[in-house]
Formats: sequence, C-alpha cells, structure tokens
Amino acid sequence: MQRRGALFSVPGGGRKMAAGDLGELLVPHMPTIRVPRSGDRVYKNECAFSYDSPNSEGGLYVCMNTFLAFGREHVERHFRKTGQSVYMHLKRHMREKVRAASAGALPKRRNSKLFLDLDMDDDLNSDDYEYEDEAKLVIFPDHYEIALPNIEELPALVTIACDAVLSSKSPYTKQDPDTWENELPVSKYANNLAQLDNGVRIPPSGWKCARCDLRENLWLNLTDGSVLCGKWFFDSSGGNGHALEHFRDMGYPLAVKLGTITPDGADVYSFQEEGPVLDPHLAKHLAHFGIDMLHTNGTENGLRDNDIKPRVSEWEVIQESGTKLKPMYGPGYTGLKNLGNSCYLSSVMQAIFSIPEFQRAYVGNLPRIFDYSPLDPTQDFNTQMTKLGHGLLSGQYSKPPVKSELIEQVMKEEHKPQQNGISPRMFKAFVSKSHPEFSSNRQQDAQEFFLHLVNLVERNRIGSENPSDVFRFLVEERIQCCQTRKVRYTERVDYLMQLPVAMEAATNKDELIAYELMRREAEANRRPLPELVRAKIPFSACLQAFAEPDNVDDFWSSALQAKSAGVKTSRFASFPEYLVVQIKKFTFGLDWVPRKFDVSIDMPDLLDISHLRARGLQPGEEELPDISPPIVIPDDSKDRLMNQLIDPSDIDESSVMQLAEMGFPLEACRKAVYFTGNTGAEVAFNWIIVHMEEPDFAEPLAIPGYGGAGASVYGATGLDNQPPEEIVAIITSMGFQRNQAVQALRATNHNLERALDWIFSHPEFEEDSDFMIEMENNANANIMSEAKPEGPRVKDGSGMYELFAFISHMGTSTMSGHYVCHIKKEGRWVIYNDHKVCASERPPKDLGYMYFYRRIPS
Repeated sequence: MQRRGALFSVPGGGRKMAAGDLGELLVPHMPTIRVPRSGDRVYKNECAFSYDSPNSEGGLYVCMNTFLAFGREHVERHFRKTGQSVYMHLKRHMREKVRAASAGALPKRRNSKLFLDLDMDDDLNSDDYEYEDEAKLVIFPDHYEIALPNIEELPALVTIACDAVLSSKSPYTKQDPDTWENELPVSKYANNLAQLDNGVRIPPSGWKCARCDLRENLWLNLTDGSVLCGKWFFDSSGGNGHALEHFRDMGYPLAVKLGTITPDGADVYSFQEEGPVLDPHLAKHLAHFGIDMLHTNGTENGLRDNDIKPRVSEWEVIQESGTKLKPMYGPGYTGLKNLGNSCYLSSVMQAIFSIPEFQRAYVGNLPRIFDYSPLDPTQDFNTQMTKLGHGLLSGQYSKPPVKSELIEQVMKEEHKPQQNGISPRMFKAFVSKSHPEFSSNRQQDAQEFFLHLVNLVERNRIGSENPSDVFRFLVEERIQCCQTRKVRYTERVDYLMQLPVAMEAATNKDELIAYELMRREAEANRRPLPELVRAKIPFSACLQAFAEPDNVDDFWSSALQAKSAGVKTSRFASFPEYLVVQIKKFTFGLDWVPRKFDVSIDMPDLLDISHLRARGLQPGEEELPDISPPIVIPDDSKDRLMNQLIDPSDIDESSVMQLAEMGFPLEACRKAVYFTGNTGAEVAFNWIIVHMEEPDFAEPLAIPGYGGAGASVYGATGLDNQPPEEIVAIITSMGFQRNQAVQALRATNHNLERALDWIFSHPEFEEDSDFMIEMENNANANIMSEAKPEGPRVKDGSGMYELFAFISHMGTSTMSGHYVCHIKKEGRWVIYNDHKVCASERPPKDLGYMYFYRRIPS
C-alpha cells in the first residue's frame, strides 16, 4: 500500500490537491471531531461487528467522534446510520525480515515504525517478521485520505485528537486491574533466575509445608524447590507465612502456588516486588524440579504413546495428549483465544453455537441485528452474540495455511501454529461486566456461566424468538409428609439436569481401597505416588440416585400444622429439546476444602429418560391442605428476610470477607450474610452449605428476597409470575397504583429496584382494568393452560436423546484448572481446546462435566 504523504485523492485516479488545502477539506467536519476525554473508551484493536483488526487485510476504521472501530465491511453502515464522516484508518503491515548476506544476520528492528498500542500475534516469531504501522484519516463518503502524521497542514484540534487516539490505551485496561491475567507485570527476576542444582523433585501431589504440617496454600520456591505455606499475600489464603519467612532468610524472590499449575500458566508471586507477576520462563523453571507444565507428548524412552501403558492423568486424557491431532479449518472450526482463565466461557460458547436454534436466532438474523443495533454496539448483547456466532461459524477466521507456507515450515524444520482463533475479549467484557466473578481473571464454573448466559438470552430476546427455549423444561416436585402420607405437587422451571455421582456404586472398589492405602503410604514416606486409580461409576447408578427421594429439611406439614419429616422426589413434567446434564463432581471434604470426584462414568451416546416422566397426583393419594405456615419470626433466614428487610448497605462486610477467604464466590457470600440477617460468619457459612447446589448460588444479590432476574430464570419464583405482596406493598406505599406496581414487577422479574426504574420509564402507563382482570384470573393458572404467556415456554416431546457435545474440566476445583469442549460434527468428534481445533481421536466421554444431548424425533 503506497503512502500518500501530504496528498489526498479520490480512489480510482481522481484529482490530487495540495497539502495546504487539507485544513479546508476538514472544515465542514470539524464539529464532529472530538478529543477523547477521560472515561471515553477508544477501540483500536477490534471491530464492533467483527474480529477485524489493524492486522486484517482491510485494516480498522476508528470513528473520530464515538471512537468505535469498524472493519472495512462495516464502516459504511456506521457512516449511514450516524452521518459521522471522519475516521482514522489503522493498518499494521507484517512482512518477513530480509536476512543480510553475511551469516544470515537479521536487520535490527526499527521501533519507530510501531506506534499503535496493539497486541502482538503470539504465534508469529518476532525474529522472523517485522511490522510497520500506518495511520491516516479517511473522509466519507468520498474516501478522501490524509496520511498521518501531518502536523503542519492539519488544524490543531485534529492533530490533538489524532495524537490522543493513537496514544490511548485499550478500553479493557480501564477495568479492575485484576480483570485480565495477561496485564500482570513480568517479573524482573524471571529472565536471570538462579536455580540451585540440589536434586529436588516435586511429586504431583501429597505436598505439605516443610516447616509445619499445612497441606493447603502451599508455594514452591523457584530457586531451591522449598515447599512452604503462604499467609496473607496474593489470594488472602490462610497459613503461617513460612514462604515469606524463607524469602527473608534466603532472598529467593519467586514462588509458584501449587495446585494452580496448568498448561496455560500458574499463580506466581514475587516477594521482592510484593505482588503477583508473570514468569515467561515458568515451564523451564518448573521443569528444573521435575514438573512438566506443558505435558509433552513424548516419553523418556522414545516409545510412542500407544506402545506404553496409557497415562491416566485427566490432563493428558481430556486434551488427548500423546496423539497427533489433525487441525480442522473452515466454518464451525474456529477456536477462541484464552484471555487468562476464560476457557470456561470458550467451551460453553462453542457448544451453544453448535445448536441450530442459536445459529438461526443470531447469525441467521445478522443483517437485521447489525442494522438495528444501538449507537454503541459494543454494549448490546444481541450484537455481540451475533458477532461471536459469525466469527465461529463463518470460517473467515479459520483458514488453512497455503501450500507455500507448509513447505516453508518443513524447510525450516519448525512448527508455526496456524490456528490463531478469535479473541472473545469484547464479548467477555460485556456479558460479565455486572458479575463480580465472571468479570475477574479467575477460573469459573462452566455450569454457572451457562446459566448466566441463559439469563442474558432470556432478558435480551429478539421479539418472540428465544433460542433458550430449547433448554427449558418443567420439573414436577412431589413432597410427601412422612407422618400423614399426604402429598403436594408443584412445578418449577429448570435448564439443566444435575446428576449426582453415585460413589457407592463404583465397580472397582477393591482397586480403589488398595490405591488409597498405597497413596497414603507414599505420602508418609515421601515417595512417588502410585499410578492413579479412577473410580468407575455406572451411569445407571447416577440416574437411579437422581430418581431417589431426598429428605426435606425443616418441612412444615400443613396436615399437621407443624414441622415434620418430609421427602421430595423430582420428575420431568416436560422434556426439553436439548437436555444439558451436569455431573455433580464438586463437593466439600470433611475439612470443608473444595474437592472434585475424579471418576469415570460410562455416559451413553443414546439416552432414554422416558421413565422419569412426571405422572401427577395418583389415585389413592391425598393432597396436603393448602394452608400457609403461621406468620411468625421463623428460624429460616429467607423467611425472616420477608418480615424485616436488611438495607444492603448494612451488610456486614467483615463476615463477607471471612467467607470469601474460604474460596466461596463473593456474591454468594453477600447473599449468605444478607439472608441470615448479619448474624455472623458462622451462621452465614451454614447458609452457604445448604444453598451451594442451587443454580443461582453465585448470582448477584437481588433485593428484596427472590426478586433477581436469575430467580425467575432458575425457578425461584412461581410459574404464575405473581409478585410477592410484600414488594407490591412497598411500591404502592410510594403512591403508585397497585396494577402499575404489579405490571412493573412482572416486567422485571420481581426486582424492586428495576421495577421502580420501569415505572419511571413508562410514564404513559394508564390503569387497565382488563389487564387486572386477566392478571387475577391467571395468577394461579398452570403454565401449560390457555392462559400461558406469549411464545413457547417449553418444547415438550420424546425423552430419547443423542449425545452431541460435552465439556470436560481438568483440575481439583472449579476455581482452578482448564476446560475443553468436544463436539460431534459431520459424523466425527472434534476437540475445541481454546484456539486449537482438531479432529478428536479418543474423545474422553467418560470424564466430562457437562453433557449436551439433542432429542431424537419419535
């Protein structure tokens, strides 16, 4: 591309004008050119509608008024919609370096050619390539171009605005500094870290502090291999501070937290720099102590993987290490870059956009969604979902290397990864901005994110079209009073089936007992651990455990009008079109430390749950009387909340932090303290243990009571959508009409704060007696009756399903580790491991965490 210097022209060989006329050309557009202010988000790395960047062939156009960025394919749309004419065009040229004649020396990079604050492509060898940045102003619709910098000829305001745009930082760096893991500083000690050759080798488990008996919050010193406990630093975990004492005694600066090491990195702390840091040579430093961070494919004796006894580590099995996987390219085979513990998001989104209903709802409606997007499309859920879906499905960002590049790689005897994938940075920033856990750089639970995404899809539905309908189903809950044998049937909405792990049904109990004895003996004698033995659980046993009755805590029998023993069974009142099954692998040990069941379950390719169909009230069964418990100040914290609401600003933050330090999600801790009335961390801890299996456990606190958006989505509110009278009374006490309060609460999922906003944003509301009559008539109607809300609520059908995707987790808890997704496409399984997409050779269907089944038409 030829630079025009101080000239501009009409494309196609039009007239050229002198540099002195540049200012005159910009005069009509001067009122629209702004200098970025503090708080303005300047997008220079990524198009709002696509994954085009300055590295793309057409470069990127930044609007000089809104500072939004657009690829060549989308900039015209923004011009037509807003009338903004002046854009800064950014282009980064990449070319292979020309080697000098003598000794193959490389010319020194001229850093003056790089002035854009852009992410470098990690897959390109910086020693072989050089970059040159180009910026120019483009005036629409005639595409006049003014090369930059051009200080002498441009008006001062334009020059200042251009400089400010070029020097601005990424909008994502303005978030909490803990948000993105790759923003941690590189330790100044990493490059020249001294490591003692003392023969220390670190076993894969069984660690404990060298100065005390603690077995948690342990840190490996990267200089001498000492394993010592932490204290207050980095993650606020408990300990006796021996790692810090060791640094003060010896001066060895860097330590890595054991239990956080994955192929993507680990938690590294610098005592000297007093903060978390990045160690670019971490794999090498860990290998010094016998830790294979990257899980290499080869073996020490050179045998092929299939010539030796298969390794059983879930990291190798799930990622199919040791197998030469063939990369896949084209539509539907695009990977997602890991932003730092974002694999939970990537795995869920790959599975979601393999579903035709989501493809049609977003990618199928791309022109309409993009054309009618708001002025800031980066803050619109449907636009960002459509952008992500198109990026994954179009094949535009997953093209195979050309033949000449393959030959070049062979000649150089090197492997240069070609699968770059797309970066979900803008999508993640939007969908997680109101969530304290998902907006962090910490690992999260894929199941919790799935429900969070369903919540967002529900709240941002496109007209009557709601693709999440395919997951929704009704659960019939039958509660029986053990003393009177009377029953009550209720229904709730759910979006996934949570399947317990029936450990007692393991088919290899003798092997497990022998392994546990050998493991304890090895730990006691500080010897290498024996080869892992994984519990083998029949899927039928897990399904049976799901169907068995559960005890109901604090059951109040309306027949006895007193507390009594009760049991609850759950059945499907409807079967969804797509059934999501979560294996409940995560629990707490006797010491309340989160742990994971490392089990193998023979998940079926074809699943029949027809026998779990609900049957309703049976002949001979007698219903419990429809009598409510007496209005007293109860022991249950949630009921107490309905009698006396706590001001959210009065939540005891010290109790919240005590719980958070135990590893529980922050929002769950806030809810626990809130719902237990600030009665202390111990009582709140008990609330967490009771409610931690609830789908909305880590959702943000919604005031009051059950009024959050997540409550409605996950079944915390009744199917009739009738708002609690306590909340209605609060709104009517402010002078609003009752039907106005009810309609506002129904429109906002019973959230008091959002309902008030709704009322003020709908001043045209008029009392509608027909609405009130309809509301009262339908208040207790069944969802399947003629009075059901508009649009399909459930898509009932056969209970026969076929497996088409599953998400696997590696690691000891949802707060650490790595997620990988396998999807069956075109008759074969494909593994999606962040940006890498390959044909699967041995899909580990027995080690999954979430399974996606599609209904088989009857």
